[in-house]
Amino acid sequence: MDLTHIHLLLNHFPTIGYIIGGGLFVLSLIAKSDDLKRASLVVLLGIALIAIPTYMSGNGAQEAVKSLPGVSKSMIEAHEGAALAAIGFMLFTGAFAWLGLWQFRRLARIPAWNLAVILVLTLVSFGLMARASNLGGEIRHAEIRAGQGTVTPEGALARTVGSFVTETPWMWPTCETLHFVGLSLLCGVVFLVDLRVLGVMRGVSFASLHRLLPWAALGFGLNVVTGMLFFVGIPGQYIHNVAFYWKVGLVMLAGANALYFTLFDEPWSLGPGEDAPLTAKVFAASAMVLWVAVMYCGSMLPFLGNSF
Repeated sequence: MDLTHIHLLLNHFPTIGYIIGGGLFVLSLIAKSDDLKRASLVVLLGIALIAIPTYMSGNGAQEAVKSLPGVSKSMIEAHEGAALAAIGFMLFTGAFAWLGLWQFRRLARIPAWNLAVILVLTLVSFGLMARASNLGGEIRHAEIRAGQGTVTPEGALARTVGSFVTETPWMWPTCETLHFVGLSLLCGVVFLVDLRVLGVMRGVSFASLHRLLPWAALGFGLNVVTGMLFFVGIPGQYIHNVAFYWKVGLVMLAGANALYFTLFDEPWSLGPGEDAPLTAKVFAASAMVLWVAVMYCGSMLPFLGNSF
């Protein structure tokens, strides 16, 4: 299996996932159901995470098809640019979906302003993703093309962003700085919460630490955005690097792990001086292992893959 197989496996998830998640969300607003709201936000957040490897594996698929008969560079660039715009909005949608889940746990409701933001972002993200999917289908299906090699507004977007990242002298070091700031925020809060669950600082309730989770989410967002900018800038130095594959996979697992501390009741039962149940300890310990592994794979990018 290579990146082309992974891209073919994942590329329908963002579009279909937004149909399901967006439909559930609209239905939850009509039915005024908190359970449906939470379920739809979990779906939207999960699809935002899946969109990351979907986009990145597309560059590997690009290398496999760019020399085939009937495939033009303009078609590939149009699909790549449309996908970049779509994933940008999907990541913002996922961020506000997570915020909604956090707000529901803390406030027992999701503020109306956030529901409105999520609705707008969901509709825009779905439209952009549908556009990207259609352009992707045109690459190998001549029967659905509007025009052979048609130049679209999205065609130069990815390359423009990539050139800005690599050719602007201050951009790459700025992204590196923000990447490490985000990592410090993320791991600082995650390790603090996980250590409490594992029995350290037993005088502190989990609910008290829960208010710190948005800082971890902010750090994760900084890492995702800057990481995407690195990738768009020089995709070739990542798609052939085995350490990068492991890093992305571990980030997906760590993101799914974080949902436990946002949604489930076990951590919330921890008052001052109380011991966490075994399930919570397993999730806490696995979260620490996952994030250490993510940092290790990130540090090993120049050494295991030899692509820098």
